[in-house]
Amino acid sequence: MDLFSEIVRLRKLGQKCALATIVEVNGSIPSYESAKILVREDGSFMGTIGGGCVEAEVWNAAREVIETEKPRHLNFNLGQDAAYDNGLICGGQLNVFIEAIVPQPHAFIFGAGHISKSLAKVSSMAGFGVSVIDNRESFANRERFPEVDEVLAAEYEDAFASLNINSSSYIIIVTRGHRDDMRVLRWAITTEARYISMIGSKRKVIAVVKEFEKEGVSRESFERIYAPMGLEIGAITPEEIAVSVAAEMIAVRRGADPKWKSVAKGIFASSQTAASIK
Repeated sequence: MDLFSEIVRLRKLGQKCALATIVEVNGSIPSYESAKILVREDGSFMGTIGGGCVEAEVWNAAREVIETEKPRHLNFNLGQDAAYDNGLICGGQLNVFIEAIVPQPHAFIFGAGHISKSLAKVSSMAGFGVSVIDNRESFANRERFPEVDEVLAAEYEDAFASLNINSSSYIIIVTRGHRDDMRVLRWAITTEARYISMIGSKRKVIAVVKEFEKEGVSRESFERIYAPMGLEIGAITPEEIAVSVAAEMIAVRRGADPKWKSVAKGIFASSQTAASIK
């Protein structure tokens, strides 16, 4: 398997990696311009940029890039010590660019109603893979969602095991009722999804969390939940709500994380907040 095939394989598995490339060379080095090394999440790698202390430092930096998803430039001046370490007589300079390669962000939309229909379109246009899950075949079908990657008509609990949820996953809960929302949310908070949102008013969200607290789930478990979902843009129609939710997903994806929207840090910022909403 070559390096680029491995990148494709890792992305399909939902795993991150980092690609380091020699992008500039001046003088003699123990490799060549455009040489690459791919570092996986578990620290294993394939390819080489010449070995020695340079490659070891690049490997360490690549692990950091995988964690932060932020690219880095490293410059090396191969003086006498570096040349000796590489076992070659060289004294050149090289610039290495390290970039994170992450899986395509994927939206898992639970519920196939009017909001979901619009959200699926907007999310797909924004570069998200999209799966729609609903327990009603009359709603979860290709006629209603022709642009998505996957449509599942199944009971929610039956669908969970078949979904590849990872740190690039976005879970949006917009089912037809409160009971189904809770079924999905109870599972969603156990996953490593990057974003979890649920439709509903502040009053509904408080009621849901209080119900889960009775089951022994701590409030801290809900810090990742964006509810009420979507950015505050005064949205009313299904199409407008879909735009507000997609905008929030993009904000999370790009690191402009609107944490004030989370349940634990927003609605439950204080016990007085919860008590004041009746």
